[in-house]
Amino acid sequence: MDFLDEIVLTGLTVFGYHGVFDFERRDGQEFTIDLKLGLPLKDAAASDDVADTVHYGELADKVAAIVAGEPVNLIETLAQRIADAVLEDERVKTVTVTVHKPHAPIEQTFADVAVSIHRMQKA
Repeated sequence: MDFLDEIVLTGLTVFGYHGVFDFERRDGQEFTIDLKLGLPLKDAAASDDVADTVHYGELADKVAAIVAGEPVNLIETLAQRIADAVLEDERVKTVTVTVHKPHAPIEQTFADVAVSIHRMQKA
């Protein structure tokens, strides 16, 4: 097997309605998503054809639709939904999804709350 290369998309910011509190689901807030995809890019590099790689614009649109879509209680669940969608492309062998919730309802002063999950294609 070839070494895995990476496509990294960071700072995708999307408004969504996720959270355990009623006001979070009513008012919504911004979530920021970071993705790291592990996949072989040798064929794409050789062909110079976007069809041979993951189109990061289409990837961003797919992830944004998930974040803006059906609300969930936990950002862990949101991260899993994103990972599942990314892994629908069989070329992607691994994915790391980080969901940031910088406006989480925490009384203490903080910069960010984030959850990262790591998933891989099932054999």
